[in-house]
Amino acid sequence: MRALILEEFDTPLVLKETDKPVAGPGQVLVKVKASGVNPLDLKIRDGKAAHARSELPAVLGLDLAGVVEQAGDDVTGFAAGDEVYGLTGGVGDLQGSLAEYAAVDARLLARKPASLSMRQAAALPLVFITAWEGLVDRAQVGPGQKVLVHGGAGGIGHVAIQIARARGAQVFSTVSPAKTESVEQLGAVPIDYTTTTVEEYVARHTSGEGFDIVFDTLGGAVLDASFTAVRTYTGHVVSALGWGSHSLAPLSFRGATYSGIFTLLPMLTGRGREHHGQIMREAATLADTGALMPRLDPRHFTLATVADAHAAVESGTTEGKIVIDVEE
Repeated sequence: MRALILEEFDTPLVLKETDKPVAGPGQVLVKVKASGVNPLDLKIRDGKAAHARSELPAVLGLDLAGVVEQAGDDVTGFAAGDEVYGLTGGVGDLQGSLAEYAAVDARLLARKPASLSMRQAAALPLVFITAWEGLVDRAQVGPGQKVLVHGGAGGIGHVAIQIARARGAQVFSTVSPAKTESVEQLGAVPIDYTTTTVEEYVARHTSGEGFDIVFDTLGGAVLDASFTAVRTYTGHVVSALGWGSHSLAPLSFRGATYSGIFTLLPMLTGRGREHHGQIMREAATLADTGALMPRLDPRHFTLATVADAHAAVESGTTEGKIVIDVEE
């Protein structure tokens, strides 16, 4: 099969012919149709993601959509011909999706939403699982709550808005002026973070009480701001990038709570992989009922032009998720 190989960190991926994998016990062999590109893929490539380091030589690519070619021993629920998707590899010793075939732990997979194309499905796994773990698993978002999503126009953020709204919450989102319309189209109330202070938007939108849930997708100073924007006593802050050093005083003075999200943990440790499959089934249900739609950049890339795709992500000018068409 053809696969893109990372032979040394901080070097270009090399397109090579390599052995087609075989589905072992508990695995399915998937013919890969599409591979989503995340900023994390680029950090792994450059050796700048110690928490997600791959064993070299490696095939990168976290998100996968494709068709089951063969189910291995002990696998139930999947058969040849099933269209599937999931967050399946590209970290540790797990082969990624930038290859024509991948042997995948069946627990990480779910059937692809019938309403979405392979490209659309490949755009969802990492961002959806991250958003679901934060909003549902940790914060238990529900009807009537006021939810603030920082960076609602981004990959995780635009999915988080849709999850929160589907579960009955009223959603607000910090956003730059140029991207106001994108969050309004998703049903969130935009907050221009360039002209409005935390105190001002908390006063305006919550009468000074604070938001029930604050979802930080950016880290750094945005996480600090989240600690001051959350509701007293019952508020909950969740962060996908809570990796720095922060003062907990603003959060503690409110008696509020905090949860971190480390989406890759089941892939790296082998524990909790079934839950990732369950979350992908939840995504499929939302998509097929019209409550979830990923945003894709209109450009098309192949295994041969992945370097161009990575450059597009690095430029910060994408209009949605970049997806690689593995099967041309």
